[in-house]
Amino acid sequence: MAEHRSMQRAALLDAARSLLSEGGTEALTFPALAERTGLARSSVYEYFRSRAAVVEELCEVDFPVWAAEVAAAMERAGSAEGKVEAYVRQQLALVGDRRHRAVVAISASELDAGAREKIRAAHGGLVSMIVEALGELGHEQPRLAAMLLQGVVDAAVRRIELGAAEDPAVVTDAAVNMALRGVTS
Repeated sequence: MAEHRSMQRAALLDAARSLLSEGGTEALTFPALAERTGLARSSVYEYFRSRAAVVEELCEVDFPVWAAEVAAAMERAGSAEGKVEAYVRQQLALVGDRRHRAVVAISASELDAGAREKIRAAHGGLVSMIVEALGELGHEQPRLAAMLLQGVVDAAVRRIELGAAEDPAVVTDAAVNMALRGVTS
């Protein structure tokens, strides 16, 4: 019985990822989840009490996987500058991933305070990964620099997600250049 519930919960989360990826937060409804999984709508409530609960669990499941991919890319880099480049490039490479699109859709939505706090904490963990490398590069306030760097990444993500006129590779290269050299080229 526990295995069946676990499989149903995983199916609901996968359906939620698809709905968020395809239509944003407006698409994430319990009737849509029920339809995608073949469950009765009342059964969805047995797994999640609200949309916010679905969102919180998606963050708990998906964000660590995403962060681990960024951390692995940084570990492969040989220098502090290489780690910064890997940090930016790996996050932007994940833009097309359904898990990433779900996290972006989630972060754009209006959630309860608990869900927003979990997302903030997860992003804080991501930002923490780059602080040491920024310190090695000589930043006097590496935590502040890390937060500003994440702002560059977030802006590039939005640019790519919007389907801007530029190719995603051009946006990625521009974000890496901004991260490593600021506004000078």
